[in-house]
Amino acid sequence: MFSLNRAEVIGNLTRDPETRALPSGQTVCSFAVATNRRWRDKDGNQKEDTQYHEITVWGKLGELAAQMLSKGKKVYVEGRLQTNSWEAPDGGKRSRTEIIAENFIPLSPKDEASLDLASFDKDDKSTAPSKKEKKTKDDSATQTEEPEINLDDIPF
Repeated sequence: MFSLNRAEVIGNLTRDPETRALPSGQTVCSFAVATNRRWRDKDGNQKEDTQYHEITVWGKLGELAAQMLSKGKKVYVEGRLQTNSWEAPDGGKRSRTEIIAENFIPLSPKDEASLDLASFDKDDKSTAPSKKEKKTKDDSATQTEEPEINLDDIPF
């Protein structure tokens, strides 16, 4: 049987991302995202509901989230749902459902973005240069070159 565990949210960060390193050296970043839903009830009155989603991002992607996101910024997050249960010190059972993020996209205006996502590969440990950069003849400097558009290459 096929099963699917997928979550996608678009909302605003309710707090700055918190990053910590585990004893194993793995990095984990956590933050919360608020989403709003608006509707009209049967009497025509506008109602609003806000839901808060706990987000956890692991590894290099978590480090990137901590650099790019901040409280109040709008973000798209996709990942899977995970519920953790534990016994509290008072003896009661507690549980928490969170989204383990596998991808995120900052939805802030471009002038507020601090990094270029196009050059980030989550499996690569280094940041690759942009495809628009071209080495010069002496390889000592890098120039940014716009691609040339040939009108004969356009198919219509």
